[in-house]
Amino acid sequence: MHGPGSSGWLLVALCAATGAYCLLRMRSGVKEQRRAAGGEALMGFGMAAMAVPAAVFTPPAWAWPLWAVVFGAAGLHALWAARASARHLHHVVGAGAMVYMAVVMAAAPQGAHHGASGIPALTAALLLYFTAYVLVTGARLVPVAAVAGGPGTGPSAESDAGWGDRPELSHACRLSMGIAMVAMLLMM
Repeated sequence: MHGPGSSGWLLVALCAATGAYCLLRMRSGVKEQRRAAGGEALMGFGMAAMAVPAAVFTPPAWAWPLWAVVFGAAGLHALWAARASARHLHHVVGAGAMVYMAVVMAAAPQGAHHGASGIPALTAALLLYFTAYVLVTGARLVPVAAVAGGPGTGPSAESDAGWGDRPELSHACRLSMGIAMVAMLLMM
């Protein structure tokens, strides 16, 4: 992806921070949340590595196929997990997008990673998917007026949930990765 310096570094920071938070979410007491957080941490750190500006670091030619294999394996793992929950289908699409970007970067001439085009129809379809995903996930973060005195309201409900079990933080994590994916696809 290797965009211009300032936007590339912003993407690196956003994706690395998201990956780090996902590592914290892996401490959740719920097995399914730990599993999803692990895949999202891999995605966040992989996106951070892909977004490093080319002026600072251009990966060797073998790195792109390696990333394609790693994210292909992550996609297969998410597809296997989708048997139990359709929520994992988003991880399949995300891993597929990472494989696609890695393949496009591997096919680009050495040093010409910015502006490599890929398949326009596939890029457009991924852009539409992730844009819709960002809008839906962002809408989930809009606060809904809590019913006064209803279950789960009040300060004790928030303090009981650990950092890994806060749904609004996991939605914010997914939202930031979706935004970063849109930015990376736009830079292709």
